[in-house]
Amino acid sequence: MINNIELAIRASLDAGKAIMEVYDTTFKVELKDDKSPLTEADKRANEIINSYLKPTSIPIISEENKQIDFSTRKNWNTCWIVDPVDGTKEFIKKNGEFTVNIALVTNGTPELGVIYVPATKELYFADTKKHLAYKSQLPSHEDTIENVLKFAKKLEPKVNQEVIEVVGSRSHMSQETLDFVNKLKTRGSKVEIVSKGSSLKFCLVAEGKADIYPRFAPTMEWDTAAGQAICNAVGVDVISQETEKPLVYNKENLLNPWFIVSKQ
Repeated sequence: MINNIELAIRASLDAGKAIMEVYDTTFKVELKDDKSPLTEADKRANEIINSYLKPTSIPIISEENKQIDFSTRKNWNTCWIVDPVDGTKEFIKKNGEFTVNIALVTNGTPELGVIYVPATKELYFADTKKHLAYKSQLPSHEDTIENVLKFAKKLEPKVNQEVIEVVGSRSHMSQETLDFVNKLKTRGSKVEIVSKGSSLKFCLVAEGKADIYPRFAPTMEWDTAAGQAICNAVGVDVISQETEKPLVYNKENLLNPWFIVSKQ
């Protein structure tokens, strides 16, 4: 019987293939009620991911599904949290920095996380209980689980911090983030900015290509759950600036507080 992380990997690869089929065309961009962009890729990827996850009978929170009232959700111990295309703005810009995010959350804490980068065929996946996170560079969206494991390399965060590499957003660099960077500089730290779109910002910290990711701008649970799983699996924390504790999921309000991603 296929396990949940293999299922999420298969779903992400299949969704990635469909996303790239749209990416290589002249596609239309719609605006949702909240004015965020929506493309055919978001819709197709969501349908594919749902087709994989629904048979598990574990409920799904997805950016592109109709949101279920908290009166029902509060009774869920476990749920999938999905963003079929994280970084739709990056997708529209055609810069390749968009991802498929799939996480499994139990009692508010991410257990499994899968992030797939369709444009580069890079796959990140993690099991927080086993404290293991990997990255596979795949030849094809249609690769087998055997190949995923064959190409998998363990993720390890940075140890040496002579230069503090701070991850900034391609599309959402806020004044608060700039203030945070300036504060690091006033402490005498040498700081460099590493820009990335989508959940790739979490991956940069988890794989040792950056030290810290401060997020002082809005995100939703589906933007962060998979990235948090990958970070947590290698000892990197995702800490709420409201509670000073790790971000939690399946909240009444699916909007995240501001947070900082770093190895404590």
